[in-house]
Amino acid sequence: MRYANKAGEGPRATADYVASLLELLGDQEPLGVLAATLAALAAVIAGIPPARLTQPEGPGKWSVAGVLQHLADSEVVNGFRIRLMLAADRPPIPAYDQDAWAAAFGYEAADASLALRDFSAARAANLRLWKSLDQPAMERAGIHAERGVESVWRLIRLLAAHDLVHRRQIDRILAGAGR
Repeated sequence: MRYANKAGEGPRATADYVASLLELLGDQEPLGVLAATLAALAAVIAGIPPARLTQPEGPGKWSVAGVLQHLADSEVVNGFRIRLMLAADRPPIPAYDQDAWAAAFGYEAADASLALRDFSAARAANLRLWKSLDQPAMERAGIHAERGVESVWRLIRLLAAHDLVHRRQIDRILAGAGR
């Protein structure tokens, strides 16, 4: 399974990443997964000292706080992407380099509680929109810079799987930190 898609790896790596995400999601209802993530994240980090949440998994790896900041930023990016798709006919959907964002926005110094708060606000706004969409809206599409034609519904499914990947990652980080 391939749960990472580094910028510039090419079409085959991107296709493998998408296939892995969709396989992980399986038949789970995407909007249900997206709705459950915030409570799951809050529960898993409850009572954990901030120092443990900022401890990276390893050299060059993210901490729990860094993962939470990534989720917050990703929520903003994907909320924007879907809004573009809903407001314009087949707009270009930009890719983004998560590692460049991590470096530019200081994921190594992220504050878990602030990142979770930001993620919560963006997710609530996005879920309100996404749950209101009818079938024609879900079928609207954009042209993703790396993945080609992508519908709103497909992106929502990928986001749900992305949540699952990062929930697992947080569990793994905390287990490795002697939780």
